[in-house]
Amino acid sequence: MKVAINALHTAQGAAAGSGVPGATTRRPPLRQRWRGSRNLLPALLFLGLFFFAPLIGLLLRGVLEPVPGMGNYAQLFANSAYARVLFNTFSVAGLVTLISVLLGFPLAWAITLVPKGWGRWLLNIVLLSMWTSLLARTYSWLVLLQASGVINKALMAIGVIDAPLEMVHNLTGVVIGMSYIMIPFIVLPLQATMQAIDPMVLQAGSICGASPWTNFVRVFLPLCRSGLFSGALMVFVMSLGYYVTPALLGGAQNMMLPEFIVQQVQSFLNWGLASAAAALLVAITLVLFYFYLKLQPESPVGNAR
Repeated sequence: MKVAINALHTAQGAAAGSGVPGATTRRPPLRQRWRGSRNLLPALLFLGLFFFAPLIGLLLRGVLEPVPGMGNYAQLFANSAYARVLFNTFSVAGLVTLISVLLGFPLAWAITLVPKGWGRWLLNIVLLSMWTSLLARTYSWLVLLQASGVINKALMAIGVIDAPLEMVHNLTGVVIGMSYIMIPFIVLPLQATMQAIDPMVLQAGSICGASPWTNFVRVFLPLCRSGLFSGALMVFVMSLGYYVTPALLGGAQNMMLPEFIVQQVQSFLNWGLASAAAALLVAITLVLFYFYLKLQPESPVGNAR
């Protein structure tokens, strides 16, 4: 029996040394694992000075000014006016994300399906809208959506409405303008994901008897999940912290969190409350990014085997 046990231990040691899959391997020493870490020092110093230090200062101001404690966070959630700002921010970000997905998905699909030359032209148009000045695009929507703008005049000319619609200086104009700006950020990751899907997979589903709708829901849509999640997360997070479009197309009664932060700093010099609101945005972004990683099967923090 002892001879058999010794032979078994010898075989396990030989398998570990030979790199056989499933064999027990010895972890390298800690010093060897951190041998190349000195090369990261410049990058770590840069991040520490220009990212982590300002972020820590922001978090400290939120709990130290004007008096130490969590009073700024309590005020942010307890005050009805501030709670309304939070509600506007999340509702607009959610609506913009939903509209961007509903409009961006068929656009990305069209870019993928049309012949290569036409698809390149459509993609260039999407990129051109991104490269155009944000301020110019926002002012363009201000001209189009105002009471005497082209949209109201056209609707009144065809008899759809009798009086001009109020589409600026409210949340309607903010949602329209931000949705237009955010659509490219969901088209690009979706189009890259759709381009990588093998058409033979969809043909196999049709051969197996799946209807076009079943093939779309059960085969095509799950394959687009990574691009859809990454694009939707990018749009939602960017919408939470957007300032220019809500400031020009929105109004004082429909203020969002970035406008609120600027107002507290510039008008009231209330750095503590502004820092608490900014820290809240950072925390929400980190939480959303964590859940995104959890939903991705190839993520190191997901439930992948």
